[in-house]
Amino acid sequence: MEKETTLIYITFGSTEEARTIGRELVKGRLAASVNIFSDVHSIYWWEGRVQEETEAVLIAKTRKDLVPELIEKVETMHSYELPCILSLPIADGHRPFLDWIKKETRKEDQYA
Repeated sequence: MEKETTLIYITFGSTEEARTIGRELVKGRLAASVNIFSDVHSIYWWEGRVQEETEAVLIAKTRKDLVPELIEKVETMHSYELPCILSLPIADGHRPFLDWIKKETRKEDQYA
């Protein structure tokens, strides 16, 4: 089961954008749940120089087979030119919680 679940790490320019997209991911069953961390201080290279911004981070819990569809959904809604969307495989965890992720996520054609 552990190899079937993953965390998706995404940064956003605002908490509201993270909420909007996070809500869509959960409503669409692409994620079982999301957590949003506001006021994250980010330092990064962009356009040839070091930038510093306040961002929001969203972490989504999902199944590995839904990652491509989730990434595509985020890309269509995200305001960044180059959004940070990373999949981090879950190596282990509380079995009932991992089972819950699997139960609460499914592809569109599975919940008709």
